[in-house]
Amino acid sequence: MKSAIPAAELLPHATPISPYARLLLFGIRRMAAGGIEDAHAAHAFFTGFGLGYRRPLVLTRAFMAEVSRISAIRLVVAPCCCPRMSKAEFVLLDAVAGATARPQETHDALASLLHVRDCLGLVTSAQAVAASFADQGMPLLDDCKTCNGDEAF
Repeated sequence: MKSAIPAAELLPHATPISPYARLLLFGIRRMAAGGIEDAHAAHAFFTGFGLGYRRPLVLTRAFMAEVSRISAIRLVVAPCCCPRMSKAEFVLLDAVAGATARPQETHDALASLLHVRDCLGLVTSAQAVAASFADQGMPLLDDCKTCNGDEAF
């Protein structure tokens, strides 16, 4: 029998302060759990963006489909109600937030997370998601970094 992994190791990061980053995190979690056509994710984007929801939603779906397609490992994703994030969720949010400003760093982080050599298409998808959020007045920038206590429980 496997020994239990401490919660602090599974969920080492607090959720972001920014409501925009939390909306993206919710979309990532719902699409990871329910597929890219998840109605809860679509509703959250509609509620968050109003009538301009389609572009961010479609680009987030494309981003998640690309993650699924190229990943060599399974990623740990927490339930939607969880106030903490897994390392994978943190890297994905940080990648989207920094994809435009730091493309090489983003590529290296995503390649390391997904255990692949090249993920240039994923970096491009991350840039498109970040641009769609910014164009709707919800810039992610570096808001995905948490300031509310990444310390262990």
